Amino acid sequence: MDDSIRDPSSTTAAAVSSHDDSIPSIRIRIPVYSVVYSKVTVLLSDFDYHLPDDLIAQQPLPDRAGSRMLVVDRTTGKWEDRAFRDFPSYLKPHDCLVLNDSRVIPSRLYGRREHGTGKVEILLTKPISPDGLTWEALVRPGSKMRTGERIVISGDLTAEILDRRGFGERTVRLHALGDLLTVLNRVGHVPLPPYIRRPDTLADRERYQTVFAREPGSSAAPTAGLHFTPEILDACRAAGAHVEQVTLHVGLGTFQPLRSDTLEDVHLHKESFVVPQETIRAMDQAGRIIAVGTTAVRAIESDPAASETGLFISPGFHFRRTQAMLTNFHLPKSSLLVLVCAFAGRELVLEAYRHAVSRKYRFYSYGDCMLVV
Repeated sequence: MDDSIRDPSSTTAAAVSSHDDSIPSIRIRIPVYSVVYSKVTVLLSDFDYHLPDDLIAQQPLPDRAGSRMLVVDRTTGKWEDRAFRDFPSYLKPHDCLVLNDSRVIPSRLYGRREHGTGKVEILLTKPISPDGLTWEALVRPGSKMRTGERIVISGDLTAEILDRRGFGERTVRLHALGDLLTVLNRVGHVPLPPYIRRPDTLADRERYQTVFAREPGSSAAPTAGLHFTPEILDACRAAGAHVEQVTLHVGLGTFQPLRSDTLEDVHLHKESFVVPQETIRAMDQAGRIIAVGTTAVRAIESDPAASETGLFISPGFHFRRTQAMLTNFHLPKSSLLVLVCAFAGRELVLEAYRHAVSRKYRFYSYGDCMLVV
């Protein structure tokens, strides 16, 4: 058998379904959206896998569309090694491709305490005031920063600690001379994730951003979209697919580590999102909906009448919209990996991940991708 097309064990193939119909379940009825959860305790440790450090991509590829793509079929339980440039060939007329058009802002700030020399790092994660100057943030070293203390970022930007919470979470008030986004673009840094162990560069301002990013507000990139070029998007349209946008500003609800031992105890931070009416109409008329990234999945599976979502998708969830998904490879025991397992089945996904490790796929934000159909 060609190793590029793999049929996993019968045990895995039998586990493709996202839940076992033999387990009693309860249906919770919510207007417009229904969610189904099984009555079993699920451990977060069940979503772990081993990843060698050298497979964590530290740089983007020279060719934005040059990534590898592992195609996983939920129905057959098989996978195939392909290239991302093959992605348009998996589309057909009347498909609806949903992209997250949120734009990453330079939300990592370095400064010093106003009365001292101690260095301080601030990661802005979500604006919470009408004027856009009060933010939820992660602050390091947070334990030493008292309420009311100020951090000097530059001559035209300071931050004041308004409130303290656990795990480095703080509420900060920014004081900017001029338009805040203009100041951030000048003094802020690209918020590369901590597993990219290098300082950000000027090149990251382009590459840690999708080519279709429009709405500023994210503190991390919707990374499945990083592979697309204008030419690939044109090829998707030429295949007959409709390309639509949602906006979900990526924050703590996406990248904060889960701190519960069981999935039942997980509560995600809420993130701002918008699903435009034209996107809803396109999805209603589509033959199949392909979400690009877990943030697009969470947006289209949330109530479109809401302005924020804290939706945590875990095994047993009933997907109302998503019928296929393009996604990067995610961290062990993360909410994003749990979401992919909910969609494709835990055993199938983890076995596909083990295959990706054995074939030395590149992992995480600047890494390769997986198409789940």
